[in-house]
Amino acid sequence: MHGSRSRQRGSKDLWLDAAYEVLVSDGIDAVKVMGLAKKLNLARTGFYWFFADLKELHSAMIARWENQNTGNLVARCNMDAPNICHALFNLMDCWLDPSLFDARLDLAIRNWARVDDDLQRRVNEADRIRIEAVAGLFRRHGFSPDQAHVRSLTVIYTQIGYISMQIEEARSDRLARVQHYVEIFSGTVPSRRDVERFLARHT
Repeated sequence: MHGSRSRQRGSKDLWLDAAYEVLVSDGIDAVKVMGLAKKLNLARTGFYWFFADLKELHSAMIARWENQNTGNLVARCNMDAPNICHALFNLMDCWLDPSLFDARLDLAIRNWARVDDDLQRRVNEADRIRIEAVAGLFRRHGFSPDQAHVRSLTVIYTQIGYISMQIEEARSDRLARVQHYVEIFSGTVPSRRDVERFLARHT
C-alpha cells in the first residue's frame, strides 16, 4: 500500500524534471501544477508532498540552474592546467557536455528573467561570477588584470551569443572550431597534444 501511494505522488526529482522539460520547451508561464500532473500522469496532490507551492518549485528550478551551469563553469575554471590553452579547453568542455552546462536551461532562465526582476538580479550575479571565474583563469596564467577581464568578457559573451541565437551546427564542426576559439581567446596556438586530449574527451 505504501509503495502504491509513493508511485501515485512520484518523487521530488520527478516533478522537478518535468518542470524543467516544460520550462525549456514552453517557458515559465507553462509551468503549472495541473499541467505537470497531467504530464506525469500523477495526482495533483502528489506535488504538495514535495513542494509547498509553485514558488518553491521555481526556487528549486533556479537552484538547479545555478548549481549546474554556474557551479560547473567555476569548477572547470579552477581545474589545474599546465598552460592557458589547456585551461581553456577545460572550460570549453562546458559548451559540449550538457551535463556540465545546459544551454537550453540557460536560455530558458534568461527568458524567464525578462519578466522577473528578482531572477534578473540572480542572472546578473551568475554572469558576474562566471566572468570573474574566467578572468581568474587568465590571471593565473600570467595575464594582466585588464587583459584577463576583457578576455573573460569575450569568452562569456561569445557563449551567451551562441545560446541566445540558438545556433545549430554539426557537433563535428563545432569540435573542429574549438581549437581556433582557444587560440583567439588566449593569443596562443594550442599544442597538438592539448588539442588531441580535448577531442578525445568528446569523440
